[in-house]
Amino acid sequence: MTTLSINLQDHSLILKYQKTINCPLPALQRTYNHMPNVSYQQKSCSCPSRSLNLISFVNKDKFSAIAMRRAEEYEKYLKRKKSVLNQLLFAPSNSPLQYPIQGFIVIPLQKSLIPGLGVNGVQSQNYSVTLSVSSGVLAVESLQEKGKVKGQGEKVLSISASSLQSLNALLGQVSYRSTVYSIKSGDLVHFTFGQHEAIFPVVIRQPTVPVLYDPGEDINSQVTVTTKTFLRYPEVNELIRSIRKFYKDIKIIIADDGFEQQKLNGSMIEQYFMPPAQGWFAGRNLAVSQVTTKYFLWVDDDFMFTDKTKIEKFVEIMESMPELDVVAGSVGTNKFSHTLIYEEGDEEGGCLTRVKGTYQPIPGIPNCFFASVVINFFLARTDAVRKVGFDPLLKRVGHSEFFMDGLGELLAAICPEINIGHQSKKRNDKYKKFRKPPKTDTNGKLYQHFFKNHLKCMKW
Repeated sequence: MTTLSINLQDHSLILKYQKTINCPLPALQRTYNHMPNVSYQQKSCSCPSRSLNLISFVNKDKFSAIAMRRAEEYEKYLKRKKSVLNQLLFAPSNSPLQYPIQGFIVIPLQKSLIPGLGVNGVQSQNYSVTLSVSSGVLAVESLQEKGKVKGQGEKVLSISASSLQSLNALLGQVSYRSTVYSIKSGDLVHFTFGQHEAIFPVVIRQPTVPVLYDPGEDINSQVTVTTKTFLRYPEVNELIRSIRKFYKDIKIIIADDGFEQQKLNGSMIEQYFMPPAQGWFAGRNLAVSQVTTKYFLWVDDDFMFTDKTKIEKFVEIMESMPELDVVAGSVGTNKFSHTLIYEEGDEEGGCLTRVKGTYQPIPGIPNCFFASVVINFFLARTDAVRKVGFDPLLKRVGHSEFFMDGLGELLAAICPEINIGHQSKKRNDKYKKFRKPPKTDTNGKLYQHFFKNHLKCMKW
């Protein structure tokens, strides 16, 4: 592949496709004259020293077309992910206005009373307020005197009253209804009284149906052991024997993409044969897709259970902290864990740095720590991991990439005292041919980070 080397300070090629982007969204750009001058424009992130310039892994001859497609896909991503609710709002000082600042959630297209609206602590002969929205309509319910209200069922609603008590009675009957169906969006209500103005959010959200797993009565109904194997039948058979020594009835799911496939014998084993050499992440996807338990335990095919491999301890930690999605242990003496530092950046792309270590200890759980990236021995919530998935484009190069895709979605931790063994290396010349990926695989992965993850640079 012909590659292109570009100094990130020279934006001449990047500027060719920046014009195609209409983001950040207008809601993120808005400022208010009566509020502090705060810019919501996305800012370019700074690449740390010795980081990889990912533009260098883009095909030189196709750069213009690729950059255009990337810009268009990023704009669509922002439309899906960004919301008016991301806008920074300020509470006006010394304001007589009362309104909900958080927690006003409505179902799409359904009418809901706005809680807590009111005007307090002012004296006047006449009182008049205005409320306006952009993605819905407003109305006063059970209206007795229509002359006091203008704009019923419209985006702008004006209410007048001769007394504060009457005004607040009418405000207590104001409803909001979204007019555009969306399962997860929002609106902003502008609330004005004389020289006073406040803005508060409306969360528009379709309620979700719970998806629960019956944990049953023992570890066998809570956890499935999963692995992926390729040309290593002696190793995977040794893994199975070690599992059965400690967990004789737990289900084991194996994704197998070897060339000369062999049937693995034993009860409670599900072996799924794939087309040959489909790759590491494709096999992980297949294995996890067949799990029916609340949790799955991921292990490599050359690991080995020991008396320190306590799946029950993993489950105990996850059950005590339902916010956790992934809890890892250690493999032999290897306590691999990292944090990810990500800056979203602007249209050029974001900046990502992987730093060895953890964030902080988990309160109440001794010797466990929050992290972004953990080792390949972990217990995970089945439904949470399925939502992120494993990119099947990554065949032989990839591990941290799963946690990159899950950054902000998966809460991960490492508890090194839960340990699994690693089998001694066996001579396997056929496997060795595929073990070390060619440079094209590594370059392809870095190109994917440029396009798929919208990064301009990264440091490992």
